[in-house]
Amino acid sequence: MDAAQRQLNDQIDDATQRLLDTARVIAEPDLRQPSLLPDWTRAHVLGHVARSADAMRNLLIGARSGEDRPAYPSAEARVAGIEESAALEAKDLMADLAGSAMAFRAIARQLTEEDWQYRVRILDSAPFPAAQLLTRRLVEVELHHCDLGAGYSPADWPAAFAAMDLAEPMDSQRQDRLARPHPERPARVAPHAPPPRRAGWRPFTS
Repeated sequence: MDAAQRQLNDQIDDATQRLLDTARVIAEPDLRQPSLLPDWTRAHVLGHVARSADAMRNLLIGARSGEDRPAYPSAEARVAGIEESAALEAKDLMADLAGSAMAFRAIARQLTEEDWQYRVRILDSAPFPAAQLLTRRLVEVELHHCDLGAGYSPADWPAAFAAMDLAEPMDSQRQDRLARPHPERPARVAPHAPPPRRAGWRPFTS
């Protein structure tokens, strides 16, 4: 793993921790309220982030072994997985979100330089090098954190992410969040306060 990949992994860790900090203080009734994405509750958004981590992990496992491995068994299975996650009780959904992120993190630290060049695809996307999954994961976490409508907005993005050169459609997706009005923080959602990095820091703490 080169320096740029290590930096991306650190950014993913920090973004994931911020997302978990927000999600864990959303009251159960508020998880079932609409998110900023059409037809999805906040629980659906979190379920999607969890299942997306699993999908990207599948691709990294395939890259490591040099075998084509699907991100999802099918588009229908992707939808079903999100629905199942969204139906979980709050504590189980938080465990799912953290566990899937940790599993992605573990495999991402096992790939060699050659593995990262292996070409993968997500459903009907064009093939791309596995290395791009790190950027895609960071974008997923940062954008969908905003989609919760729970007080985190583009104003909270780290400068490095806000200025990151993104390929399409990721850049347009980021611009969409920048252009969208963001609601006030729900009364039952605590103010966002990301933990500082420190010696012995472990990702995805409660």
